Amino acid sequence: MTAQQSQKVIIVGGGIGGLAAAQALTQQGIEVLLLEQACQIGEIGAGIQLGPNAYAALDALGVGEAARNRSVFTDHLIMMDAIDAHEVARVEVGERFRQRFGNPYGVIHRADIHRSILEAVEQNPLIRFQTSTHIEAMEMDDRGATLVDSNGNRYHADAVIGCDGVKSVIREKLIGDPARVTGHVVYRAVVDVENMPEDLRVNAPMLWAGPRCHLVHYPLRGGQQYNLVVTFHSRNEEQWGVTDGSKEEVLSYFEGIHERPRQMLDRPTSWRRWATADRDPVEKWGEGRATILGDAAHPMTQYLAQGACMALEDAVVLGQAVKACDHDLEAAFRLYESIRIPRTARVLWSAREMGRLYHAKGVERLVRNQLWVGRTQEQFYDAIQWLYGWNLGNCMNGQG
Repeated sequence: MTAQQSQKVIIVGGGIGGLAAAQALTQQGIEVLLLEQACQIGEIGAGIQLGPNAYAALDALGVGEAARNRSVFTDHLIMMDAIDAHEVARVEVGERFRQRFGNPYGVIHRADIHRSILEAVEQNPLIRFQTSTHIEAMEMDDRGATLVDSNGNRYHADAVIGCDGVKSVIREKLIGDPARVTGHVVYRAVVDVENMPEDLRVNAPMLWAGPRCHLVHYPLRGGQQYNLVVTFHSRNEEQWGVTDGSKEEVLSYFEGIHERPRQMLDRPTSWRRWATADRDPVEKWGEGRATILGDAAHPMTQYLAQGACMALEDAVVLGQAVKACDHDLEAAFRLYESIRIPRTARVLWSAREMGRLYHAKGVERLVRNQLWVGRTQEQFYDAIQWLYGWNLGNCMNGQG
């Protein structure tokens, strides 16, 4: 073993970003200790969307085939007006889209993409897991970093990466800025295909844009289930978190929308409720031999469906930065941050603007409904090239 191969990094957080980061670092011969506060490694939630950039990242991490086998590849991306049920825009994501961007557009259950990475990580001899570990303190010096958990146990490594989500302990130690509670509430549910209205069994993420609210549905798990997501601007002051939801609250925010999307709201037998948060972008994510990744670095609203995709990209760039800097971890972390901060900030701000378009009302709704009239598929593709054109070959210049 060389000196470089004997480097050890601690990753805090065992979600999609943490597993991806672990996989990327071990590709460079680095040992990883992954600390997770939950009692087991796993994911909660329902479906997520994966753009071509996400599949490019999964391929770079060596888990693309496993993720593809669990994905549903869609034919279109469709936006509908939830008031009068007319089509606002449709992007074809079939063969022509794949040729343009090199990868498909897919949807997958969050647990399935997590499992696709976890299977590779569990077989990796350079990765060790420890669950039920809540980190409370971090100390850094020229030789590396030391973490202290709630039981007083100490963990030392050459570097630390915080992949511990919106309420990141590592970010709090490094930056100390507050999360921004958006006031937007997201309800998620999974509906069996037999309970899905026949006229909405569409092989596409179908978004119904309404005033201060919207609804999305798309197939999962070979079309045997459908993911349903509803979002609205809460009347109440919200605090970030996840709870059980109520059908009564959902219905109260969707009065006045067309019966075609409204029929979906009666289908779920249970809901999970997310009060969402993001953060304003910052100019630095870390110092010394510590940095952050995924939601810890750039939590964003869901309106571009890019949260998990950005975490996957982060992991790939982190590994490539270690390689480019010849395993100088401090230099690699600063290079990684310099590449990822502008790109993730652009995605975060773009997601906020898409949320405004989705939830437009009055004259803004009328303007939104005319934005894409007459646009060709190539024009749509040109507009999203910056986002979906990302791949391993261009990832180090920060561009898609």
